[in-house]
Amino acid sequence: MINIISWISVIGVGVGTMALIIVLSAFNGLENLVEHLYASFDPDIKITIKKGKTFNASTFPKEKILQIPEVAFYSETLEEIALVKYEDKQTVATVKGVENSFYEMSGLDTLLIEGNQKELTQVDNYIVLGYGIADQLALFLSNGFAKKVSVIVPKKGHQKGLMPDSEFNRKWAVPSGIFSVSPDFDTKYVLTSLPFAQQLTQHNEQVSAIELGLTKEANWDVIKTQIESVVGTEYEVKTRYELNELVFKTNKTEKWITFLILSFILVIASFNIIGSLTMLIIDKKKDVWILKTMGTTHSTIRKLFFIEGMLINLVGAFSGMLIGAFVCWLQIRFGLLRLEGGIVEFYPMALELTDFINVAGVVLVIGLIASWYPVRVLTKRHL
Repeated sequence: MINIISWISVIGVGVGTMALIIVLSAFNGLENLVEHLYASFDPDIKITIKKGKTFNASTFPKEKILQIPEVAFYSETLEEIALVKYEDKQTVATVKGVENSFYEMSGLDTLLIEGNQKELTQVDNYIVLGYGIADQLALFLSNGFAKKVSVIVPKKGHQKGLMPDSEFNRKWAVPSGIFSVSPDFDTKYVLTSLPFAQQLTQHNEQVSAIELGLTKEANWDVIKTQIESVVGTEYEVKTRYELNELVFKTNKTEKWITFLILSFILVIASFNIIGSLTMLIIDKKKDVWILKTMGTTHSTIRKLFFIEGMLINLVGAFSGMLIGAFVCWLQIRFGLLRLEGGIVEFYPMALELTDFINVAGVVLVIGLIASWYPVRVLTKRHL
């Protein structure tokens, strides 16, 4: 019976450890997915003006920024809310004027589900619509080229005209592609060339942001500090994580709260270790008496029972981490758990060494306490 209870203790610790590894890996996968999605649209570093909406690009210290070795891409952008109309359908969208380097920097050219990168540079008045915007307008390119789309924005200033149309700027654009990143972007953005956006909004030589792409080995915080020293106090410099701070912090908070909850489950599972050691100490009274008559000290006997408890804990922890890692590998390799109608085909997972270290540390601490208590207290009482 004691052996059975000991194996139940091993299984309890193993299941708890396996659950920790699987859940933490699932959160890692979600975090990587979110980071990948935002990397397809948001830059590594974004520079905006603190006062006002736009600033003159010709007075911006572009050359000094490009002299920083870690800056791989430089793109000027201009954003404005506009009404987009196609035939008898219309919707409100954010028109974002970008340079051609934006597509290479963000990798958005690989996310075009219709159209291609080459067509985008043929005319200035092209537009690339998010899938959600295209769906609302019932505009698709698969059956040939769509008709022109009208883009309407309010004119600058507060003058009132006799005709309602005189208060708005209307430009015709050629739909050249449709991209799909995530619903947050697909239902919000329409991309176009920077010159077309400047003509549409009457912001000649004006931009709303400078977007930078950094090299892979670049330290974002260090580069941010360098850029702040170059542009001065009138500009605001933010990394991609700061632009989407709430999203990334929420994901990390959920991950560690879940980690704490599952750790408490491990604490409950450790009571099995206490129970099995208690029964073992009571059962081995005669054997302990024989060892004492042979000259074994009390501290040595304690160590024997303590090692027994730690073996139960370590065997459970090692087997749990091994099985958990194997389950995660199966999901990564074969996609056993699929997501119907999701952004990705199957649930994302990612194994990280730090998770194994954290889990091993928690399991060892719990195992030490669960083994030390019965050995310290019960050996005095029963032996």
